[in-house]
Amino acid sequence: MARNRLWRTTLALVLGAVLPAAAQDLPPGDGAEIVATVCGGCHSVNRVRAGYTPEGWSSVMHMMQNMGAPVPAGEWPVVESYLVQNFPERPKPAAKIVPGPAQVSIQLWPLPTLGSRPHDPLAARDGTIWYTGQLAGVLGHLDPATGRIREYPLKTPHTGPHGLKEDKDGNIWFTGNNSGLIGELDPRTGAVKEYKLPDPDARDPHTLVFDHDGILWFTVQAANMVGRLDPKTGAITLVKSPTPDSHPYGMAVNSKGAVFFVEFNSNKVASIDRQTMKIREWKLPDPGARPRRIAIGPDDIVWYTDFARGYLGRLDPATGKVAEFPSPSGPRSQPYGIVFTKGALWYSESGAKPNTIVRFDPATRKFQSWAIPGGGDIVRNMDVTRDGNPVIADSLVNEVGLVTVK
Repeated sequence: MARNRLWRTTLALVLGAVLPAAAQDLPPGDGAEIVATVCGGCHSVNRVRAGYTPEGWSSVMHMMQNMGAPVPAGEWPVVESYLVQNFPERPKPAAKIVPGPAQVSIQLWPLPTLGSRPHDPLAARDGTIWYTGQLAGVLGHLDPATGRIREYPLKTPHTGPHGLKEDKDGNIWFTGNNSGLIGELDPRTGAVKEYKLPDPDARDPHTLVFDHDGILWFTVQAANMVGRLDPKTGAITLVKSPTPDSHPYGMAVNSKGAVFFVEFNSNKVASIDRQTMKIREWKLPDPGARPRRIAIGPDDIVWYTDFARGYLGRLDPATGKVAEFPSPSGPRSQPYGIVFTKGALWYSESGAKPNTIVRFDPATRKFQSWAIPGGGDIVRNMDVTRDGNPVIADSLVNEVGLVTVK
């Protein structure tokens, strides 16, 4: 214990003079200097102020260990205790559970690697579920029939797998969000191919989709780019979004093969021409709109979750007409992952307590919602099984789930 105290004191003396003002404002106590220097060395130290439950902080500690944060093993309990004591979860809006005609069951599977932060789920054609273990550097594979989970390690350390899609041959493609690459996993052998993005600014590829011709499209959020990759040749082409700092984010393909995406740091929905890569944008009526994810119905109407304002949005690209519907749990409900299936929109409210699964019937314009068992925490994206059932991944609580619509 004396050695641990000496290490903390030395670290504070060495680095204290260069701490940013925000770090110096942290509450005093054992662990403060580690949070200020180690955590603050990777991202803004103010991120801790958002707060978590004790279980949430435990999950975050495992995430940071997975990423190799330079904290001696004996100091992790000190850091966790400090954060739990000083930064509890901030109050969240109470989830509004809306009754309705649909019946669902929600089944969840805890993942074997603690703190893996499952980001995106994928419903494979064989009925199994894949997920990206973003902070564990793995792709995970779940058989819902048996509960068996296998994790595939990736080639580059701290790849940061984010989005993922299955090609016609059963290979799993993913974005390396921390390493500026697109990856391809062969599940039969575990072999991974990597396609490095040609622009050094394109460091954070995000969401990806296949069009009807088998071309892979993807967004690059912070670099403000959209790209395409030809799996036959490995050729990659990147273009800039016409709106500066617009942060291209969620992406989807309509029935005609047209590629759409949303711009999370602006109030715009966009499409990209598959031949010329020219981008067309539709501005949403409210300047505060921040569309984060996107789903497209069989009629090619574009639906989006407005994360900032707590709305479900509808855009008709043919006319430019927009309609908006307030999410049941209110303006701070943070609608996020979304899919269209079984004649309705299904999405998550990631800011409500507990998190919810919401159904919206576009014919009746009525909502229905369910609490995610155990409270859930941050369903960032969703997918749909062959049978039309949504699949989810809960990032903070380290679970993958299946929403069976009865």
